[in-house]
Amino acid sequence: MKPTGKDVAPQDKAFGQRVQKFRREQDRTQTEFAAALGRTSSWLSQVERGVQPVQRMDVLQQIADELGVSVQQLRPAPAEAGEPSAAPTPTSLSNDLDETRSLLSGHPALGVLLDTGDPLDRARSVQEIRRDIDDLWELTHAGQLAQVSDLAVTLLPELERLSRVASDDKRELSLLLSRAYQALAAAFVRQDEAGAAWVAADRAVFAAERSGDPLNVCASVFRMVHAFVRLRSLDQAEHAAQTAVDALNAHGATDPEALSVLGSLHLSLALVHARSSARAEAKEQIGRAREIAAQLGNDRNDFDLEFGPTNVAIQAVSTAVDLGDAGEALDIGLGINAEALSTERQGRLLMDLGRAHAQRRHGGEALDCLIRAEAIAPEMIQTHQAARAAIRELVLVAGPNASQELLDLAERAGALD
Repeated sequence: MKPTGKDVAPQDKAFGQRVQKFRREQDRTQTEFAAALGRTSSWLSQVERGVQPVQRMDVLQQIADELGVSVQQLRPAPAEAGEPSAAPTPTSLSNDLDETRSLLSGHPALGVLLDTGDPLDRARSVQEIRRDIDDLWELTHAGQLAQVSDLAVTLLPELERLSRVASDDKRELSLLLSRAYQALAAAFVRQDEAGAAWVAADRAVFAAERSGDPLNVCASVFRMVHAFVRLRSLDQAEHAAQTAVDALNAHGATDPEALSVLGSLHLSLALVHARSSARAEAKEQIGRAREIAAQLGNDRNDFDLEFGPTNVAIQAVSTAVDLGDAGEALDIGLGINAEALSTERQGRLLMDLGRAHAQRRHGGEALDCLIRAEAIAPEMIQTHQAARAAIRELVLVAGPNASQELLDLAERAGALD
């Protein structure tokens, strides 16, 4: 869980202010400087606010080198700066999934494939591993991405090995591996790490196919569609989603789990069409998803998709905002009670209501919704381009009358860079 403003250590805040000062002196935006470091702009924003401490010397040296200053200029000795030294704490962990992204860059089970005698530890049961996967998804839905990374870097290599060499439970282990990669794909999408999300989704598809579970294959395709959307590869996103929809319809999806996947894929198609400004097609897909949700009759969480009437309504709000129908979005959204859904879904609804109010020039209402969204899903406000665009628009409309609260939000989101 990200530390709150009260948890920011003085030395970390001072360090971040120095990084920001040197960056601005070079007239470099957060996005440009973060790209030069191979990091995300949200990570740099957290560093500059003191929310994300930099404890590793190699990262500290990299920042100093990129700025053309010494490490001592960025982080003076405690006696010189008058700052107390602080030992790393659990809140010092990165929230950018860096370790997990590095893990995906290689192959977690090469030792098994090359028969290097990599020891196989079967001390843990499948039930224990399944609980870890459940925890991984719970952390992903809650936006606690530092903990997602911590769990994934130990869990993935174990599962990759076991799914290949275990004499029993191979199908179940492959299925659990697919679920783990699906969670990571969802987490990477939230961090706007679309390339890593695509890799994770592709591996989820492969593991699900190996398990012989076609519905998990389709659920993995859903994650891939969202990675394609973040990559702005809308043609690929539409093809992937429509192929899965056609296959499920041909199969005759009638049980609740299959309907959840089918409905979710229709929602992903609505997203694709809305981003393409294809109004009729987007609304048609929302209508189909709504019909499927009515068949189910209640909110479900099959395959961690959170599909049901409430999620369809949330997606209808998002689609309306993307299409510029702010009034429709507010009419739908203000009647939604999303308390039973994950913080991610609740945050998405508030973000889209904020965007809708911004389109209607309701500055106070827009700011209120965006602040509330940030409180429960901060990475969404920091990484979602539409949210940042809405904040930027609010600042421009307010001009010199922009409140300090709005300017602070814009700074935290990097909306003005």
